Amino acid sequence: MKLVNIQAELKAPKNQVNSFGKYKYRSAEDIIEAVKPILFKHQTALLISDEIVQVADRVYVKATAMLIDETNEELPVKVYGWAREEEVKKGMDAAQITGSASSYARKYALNGLFAIDDTKDADSTNEHKDEVGEEKRMKLIALLENTIWDESLKSKQAIKISAYTTNEQYDKAHRIILANQNK
Repeated sequence: MKLVNIQAELKAPKNQVNSFGKYKYRSAEDIIEAVKPILFKHQTALLISDEIVQVADRVYVKATAMLIDETNEELPVKVYGWAREEEVKKGMDAAQITGSASSYARKYALNGLFAIDDTKDADSTNEHKDEVGEEKRMKLIALLENTIWDESLKSKQAIKISAYTTNEQYDKAHRIILANQNK
C-alpha cells in the first residue's frame, strides 16, 4: 500500500526553533515540504482542506488531510486535525487567529496521516503524562466518520478525544465508537 511506503520514507525533522520557549518543532509547512518528493515518487497527491466548526460558543478549525493516486481516486483514509480558535490573542487580528488555528489543525491532520509522533513536542505544555499519543487520538477521530452519529455529535466527540491523555479514556471511547459503527 502506498501510504505505508510514504510513512516509512518520510523524515520530517524539527527544524524550526521557538525563541521564547527554546524548543525545536516542525510546522505543517515543514511536513508538506518533506513529503512532496515522496508523494511524487509514489504518484500520489496530498489534499488538505479546512472547515470552520462551531460547537456551543467555541469555534474550531477542522482540517482534513487525504491522499489521491494518479487515477484521481481517493486512498481509503482521511485524517482530521482539530484546533480551537482563541477568542482574543494579543497582537493578532481575527484572520491571524484563524490562520494560526488552521496551521495547528493541519499539522495534527498531517501527523495522523503520516504517522508522525509529536508526543515529545513542546507545542503541548501539559505537565501530566500523555499515555495515548497524538497518533492514537487521530486514528480514533478517523473512526468517528463511519459511525451512525450526526455531524454535530461527531464534531463534539472529536473535540473531546483530542484532549484524551489516559489509556482509560481512550479505551472507553474506542469501545463506544466501535459499537456505533455503520454496518
